[in-house]
Amino acid sequence: MSVLLMGVIGSTAYGLAGPHSDVDRLGVFAVPTAELHGLERPAESTVSHEPDVTLHEAAKFCRLALAGNPTVTELLWLPDRLYETRAPLGDELIALRHAFLSARRVREAYLGYATKQFRLLANRTGDYDPRVAKHARHLMRLCHQGLHTYRTGEVRVELDDPRAFRDFGERVAAGDLDVARSMLAEHEAAFAATVTPLPESPDVPPVEAWLRRVRHAFYEPGVTSPVS
Repeated sequence: MSVLLMGVIGSTAYGLAGPHSDVDRLGVFAVPTAELHGLERPAESTVSHEPDVTLHEAAKFCRLALAGNPTVTELLWLPDRLYETRAPLGDELIALRHAFLSARRVREAYLGYATKQFRLLANRTGDYDPRVAKHARHLMRLCHQGLHTYRTGEVRVELDDPRAFRDFGERVAAGDLDVARSMLAEHEAAFAATVTPLPESPDVPPVEAWLRRVRHAFYEPGVTSPVS
């Protein structure tokens, strides 16, 4: 396995990390091309803990990013200081980041994940739970980041005012579900009213060309025996 790109994501990247927050890392790796041609294909993802690191094989990363997965997409838009590994092919992947964005998939992915967070909030029971505050922060973040991407064609990972997101989370955790419901409804309406610069579909050919360069870079021709 060769890591092409890896960076710190999650609450640290957003500016929401607290003293007890985990540091999450996400990366892209390549395997020797020959391993892709056997009966048993190599694992497409690896996940480890302490430290928390998720790595996706190059093809899987591309599929997830083309589908608009917010977490995967954000790896390509981190501030430079948050990258820990940047091989030349990783730099090429960052340079292609606009190719992965599309109007329909940004809209569906960000609003879809935000809706999921709201459902978690709506199904909560009992007294104050810090996980509720976390889900509420993610709801607000997904709404704001998704709409910014949809309006500008650019992904902004770092939040301008992290305190506002923390306060929102605490307010929802204290029992104000209506503010979360309004947040989601306002952003659904804003998406519908926005004229986006994003294309309706991602630009697949340059992504495919990059993946083929990865396969070529990690191809090692074997020695074959003549057929007698």
